[in-house]
Amino acid sequence: MNITIDPDSPTPPYEQVRLSIAALAADGTLAAGTKLPPVRQLATDLGLAANTVARAYKELEQAGLVETRGRLGTVITARATGTSRRAQNAAATYAETTRALGIPPETALALVKAALET
Repeated sequence: MNITIDPDSPTPPYEQVRLSIAALAADGTLAAGTKLPPVRQLATDLGLAANTVARAYKELEQAGLVETRGRLGTVITARATGTSRRAQNAAATYAETTRALGIPPETALALVKAALET
């Protein structure tokens, strides 16, 4: 993830992080479901305080652009990438069906990939 913080910018660092992540999701660089780095890791990478990155993540979550899944981390939402509601619903239905059939996630993904390549 390529985020650059401009210390001379009048835009606060948390807002620079927020805008960068939102832009990367909107242009497809960060696809829906992409896991973001933990707050502390990204803060260290960018030379920022953890609270700065936490605020950016919180605002992204309030806007519906990311979703925090506890220990599973923070991920980009389909809304952030502009994925259509129909595609989101189809994916959710497929996931529910494969789970009910007892198909492991790796196999379910392989089936989708094969179907898309035909």
